[in-house]
Parts: sequence; structure tokens; C-alpha cells
Amino acid sequence: MIRHIVMFKFLEENKAENVQRTKEMLDALPAKIPLIRHSETHIGHADAAPANADLILISDFDSMEDLAAYIVHPDHKAVGAFMRPRRESRCCVDFELPDK
Repeated sequence: MIRHIVMFKFLEENKAENVQRTKEMLDALPAKIPLIRHSETHIGHADAAPANADLILISDFDSMEDLAAYIVHPDHKAVGAFMRPRRESRCCVDFELPDK
């Protein structure tokens, strides 16, 4: 199982609206992309340090091939197109979960 974690920092202009809209778009992806085994998004706490990320996405996939297919899926690309001009930064890590 591959875990895909992405953290986003948004530009200040309309930040709360853009973060919320992005969360809604990301939350809708599992219904559209069956390769996603698990997905959750969380908005950073309002009282957290200003340098912290604003939104985190945690997704699980069966393989790196499934993750690669997700990355180029049109519904995922549409979220990226919405976010790109509204975000300040993005940081990602992909790793294999240990077998339980």
C-alpha cells in the first residue's frame, strides 16, 4: 500500500474560500477515481502558526502505478488546475506502508 501525503499553503487572497473549495474538490475524488483506496483531507487549525500548511491530503493506493494513474486522471488534474493559481506552495511525500 502506498501512502500519498500532500500539504498545501494558499495565497492570502480569498484563502478560506479557496481552502474550503479545494477540500470539497479533493473529497469528491474517491467517488470519481476508484484507484483511491482511502482519502482524507484536513484544514489546518485557525490558531496554528501562520507558516504552517493550510490543507493536507492523505491518500492510499495499492501501488505506485495506481498513484501514477491517479496523478494524470482528468478529475485530479481539474483540482490541480483550480489550485495552482491559488496556492503558494505544495509539499509531497509518497511512501510504502508497512504490512500489518
